[in-house]
Amino acid sequence: MEGSRPATPEAPPENLWSSILDSVSSSRSIPSKQVLLLGPSSSGKSVLASALLQKPVSEESKDETRSDFALGYDWADIRDDGDEDTLARLSVYTVPSDAIAHTSLIPHFLPPRVSLPHTLVMIVLDWTRPWTFLDNLQTWLKWVEIWAKGDGSRDLEIVREENHERLQHHLQHYTEPSVDAVPTTSNISSNTVLPLGPGTLTHNSAGVPIIVVCTKSDLIDEGNDLVGASSSGMGGMVKGKGGEWEERTDGVMQVLRTICLKYGASLFYTTQQPNTLQVLRQYALHLLFIPPAPSPMASGSEAPAPLRNPFVFHHKPNPLDRDRIVVPAGWDSWGKIGVLREGFEAKVWGEAWEADLDADVESEDHSGATKMYKVLVPDRGAKPPPLPPFNSPMAEQAFLAKHYDENAKKPDRDPRGAFRNPTDTAAAGIVGPLGSSSFNLPNVERALSEMEAGMGMTSSLNASTTADGARRLPQRAATGANATTHVGRPPSSPTTGTSPSPGGQTQHEVLQNFFQSLLSSRDRGGASATAKSVGPKTNGNTSGTDDTS
Repeated sequence: MEGSRPATPEAPPENLWSSILDSVSSSRSIPSKQVLLLGPSSSGKSVLASALLQKPVSEESKDETRSDFALGYDWADIRDDGDEDTLARLSVYTVPSDAIAHTSLIPHFLPPRVSLPHTLVMIVLDWTRPWTFLDNLQTWLKWVEIWAKGDGSRDLEIVREENHERLQHHLQHYTEPSVDAVPTTSNISSNTVLPLGPGTLTHNSAGVPIIVVCTKSDLIDEGNDLVGASSSGMGGMVKGKGGEWEERTDGVMQVLRTICLKYGASLFYTTQQPNTLQVLRQYALHLLFIPPAPSPMASGSEAPAPLRNPFVFHHKPNPLDRDRIVVPAGWDSWGKIGVLREGFEAKVWGEAWEADLDADVESEDHSGATKMYKVLVPDRGAKPPPLPPFNSPMAEQAFLAKHYDENAKKPDRDPRGAFRNPTDTAAAGIVGPLGSSSFNLPNVERALSEMEAGMGMTSSLNASTTADGARRLPQRAATGANATTHVGRPPSSPTTGTSPSPGGQTQHEVLQNFFQSLLSSRDRGGASATAKSVGPKTNGNTSGTDDTS
């Protein structure tokens, strides 16, 4: 054991920092490419992302009830066939929906001025909901145009022009690969320049590479005779029996190819089978590494050698197999679209698409591609339950004013009627200050009677204190006897009573006289108390004057 160990540790290399810096520089030199996945939820974006990165699909992504992130992200290194060198680093951004809360995050992670030459947009459509194809395409293609415009700076305009020239050059020099194509050669011929056909690249001013992917294409002919009875397709159209069903599905593909032609986009149908996903991945890498367009040559100078695309796409176009359609950008044309099914006018659909883009709101008399597509593919999606009819309530004050006059005429609607004196004929409103009849409560009348009796005795006592000494005692005794006689039944005051006075006084006047008598009795009581305090002091002095002797 001891002999196997070296005597001294290995000395570090002299150029340690240089090697570290070289490794960092080499890692930074790896080109970085991005794929932006756009589409509705549960449309198969997670399967596409896993196929692009060559990673297994997680069990969590298979759950349709899962919660998507506001912006999904994953990455992987792209290696060559020998798995020796890293050719690029591929990042995949997944947007769950077209909500502004999600799409507003993309410019922060993918600013167009920097990422536009290195980004591919993949719009995902779900074949289980084909009636949504045109609406989703219109939404996302409009968003791509807005995103590519960015802030409108001069540097961004230069990038947009260069990117558009690159895509246009790719479309003009596309050649269909042959069966015996050599893997090391490119499918772009620099000598042959083909003019763009009508309706080709009329939009997409920034030259963004776009692939329209229709997922779950294996479910086109799946299910019962009527798709409406199945959860996987187009309601009301006969499936798997040819005739009308095949005509409509071919019509859907013709419409999609016409729109893709206007944006220089590609069209792919995919399934869960790995071979269709592998073909899509190869073409996506091919578009990401399109070489830039050559600069214009000066007179007398030699043409530079064309740049080579490291990812050559060898798969031939396939517009016939319904579950694995492959239509690369630059191969299609109006003539090829019309051959698939007679009676389809690509020019009419192209003009209808233009009308939809120009019109802000779809009107009844507006005949655009969206309205034409609804005739071709009826909407059989689940409709939300209808809302109840809108109830416009009356304003509160208007409601009270409306019913006030009606309720004021009904005395039984006043809750105070139970306590009102039946003999009182004075009308009282429902709302307002208390009337005189509100004092006719039984407890109030009893309390007033007791107060009147008590105050009557007090005023008699106060009056007797001002009389002569000889008369004061008999008067007090008489008052006491009178009070004893009326125990349990307090006497009624001649000036205050619960019923109207003989003189025709109202209850308000009776109460006013009652409280006025209380005040006057209190004044007389204070005067008599003062006389009592002075009287004993005077009578205590027998001489009437101070005895100084």
